[in-house]
Amino acid sequence: MGNKLKGKDLIKLGFPKNNSINIALGQISRYRKKVTKEHILTEAAEVLKNPEKFCGNAIWGKVAEGLLAPIEIKMHALRNTRVPFSIYGENEIDERAKFQLYDALKLPIAVQGALMPDAHTGYGLPIGGVLATENAVIPYGVGVDIGCSMSLSVYPVKASYLKGRQHQFKNILSEHTKFGMRETHAVKHSHEIFERSIFREIPLLQQLKDKAYKQLGTSGGGNHFVEFGIVSISNDKNEFQ
Repeated sequence: MGNKLKGKDLIKLGFPKNNSINIALGQISRYRKKVTKEHILTEAAEVLKNPEKFCGNAIWGKVAEGLLAPIEIKMHALRNTRVPFSIYGENEIDERAKFQLYDALKLPIAVQGALMPDAHTGYGLPIGGVLATENAVIPYGVGVDIGCSMSLSVYPVKASYLKGRQHQFKNILSEHTKFGMRETHAVKHSHEIFERSIFREIPLLQQLKDKAYKQLGTSGGGNHFVEFGIVSISNDKNEFQ
């Protein structure tokens, strides 16, 4: 018998094939890593025999609740057709990212979808993809690029200011940001963000502060970019007029 407990071990013990098995494996992985498999199975058998006794238990309480009020897990087939969607910048987006969205648009819970101009292949859902769902939350539906976004800064200067200065701006970008994994600044840059109390109050952030200094202003890897140009504002009522 191996040391790692699996779902089939709980099924052999008599656990029903529902969410209680996933809950049990999660709790065991979190709180019972150093306990032998035999001991865990003994505990699990007691929970299975009398789940009411373990309601409120710090470790087995959620498992007991799953046994007393099981949630039926159903497999749903994909639709034959896609829900409405939009693709922005279609000609510049990789075909694999498009097909990832096409599959997601056939999910029974899908309502609408979209691909942003910087979309690229992810896991499950493409990075830069948007999927609106009905009565459902998909934690995995981020394409595994959490927090990725685009930001636009508009400066109140005339377009003529750029003339003859493009090379200067390129040098500024090159000197003040880094691209690629593990690319960091050699010189520590001060910033007001490091004055926040969280860097003193949270032990983990205390340990990461020096690393944060080096990464400040870096762009990482992937499809990250920095550019400058001229913005035309069509709305007459704006703060730059």
